[in-house]
Amino acid sequence: QSGGHGQYGHVWLELEPGEPGSGFQFIERIKGNAIPRNFVPAIESGIKEAMANGVSAGYPLVDVKASVVDGSYHEVDSSELAFKIAASMALKEGAARAKPVLLEPIMKLEVATPEQFVGDVISDLNARRARIESIESHGELSIIHALIPLAETFGYATGLRSQSQGRATHSLEFYRYEELPAELATKVIEQSGTGKHA
Repeated sequence: QSGGHGQYGHVWLELEPGEPGSGFQFIERIKGNAIPRNFVPAIESGIKEAMANGVSAGYPLVDVKASVVDGSYHEVDSSELAFKIAASMALKEGAARAKPVLLEPIMKLEVATPEQFVGDVISDLNARRARIESIESHGELSIIHALIPLAETFGYATGLRSQSQGRATHSLEFYRYEELPAELATKVIEQSGTGKHA
């Protein structure tokens, strides 16, 4: 990508999805003197900035492995800014071609409830897109372990109190990010007003 009129920066990126939770990985694999090494930090900065701004509905990109493999420069017109802009443009173009998916935070949920309310609690969890992992019995108390999208936990404490006559408790902790189901992703993108599809 070119950095614009009067600025020249050309970078060739290879983008790969990283393992979930791996974060951003930047690899410099430029052969020869295609791009002077002093421009490499600006390239990395441009990629990070574009990832933070995202390509789908304005949400940041995560778990990306970006390798700068080639490019070119001009003795007079090249600058750090030109390479930063070029890298940002290349990341956005490449990521859009890769058809990124929207991710949502998934929480580990533990519910302790008297046995007589287990059915109602599980029914509610299923309606909230939760996945029941296990149910343990401890006397008259049942402990339900589940994974639930964070978006589905809003209002959960109030609902749980109603279902259990105030006798159930719960705890939540972050687990990982998972792909948002396609029908929900479409809704999120439409509501964002960007018109960009994942």
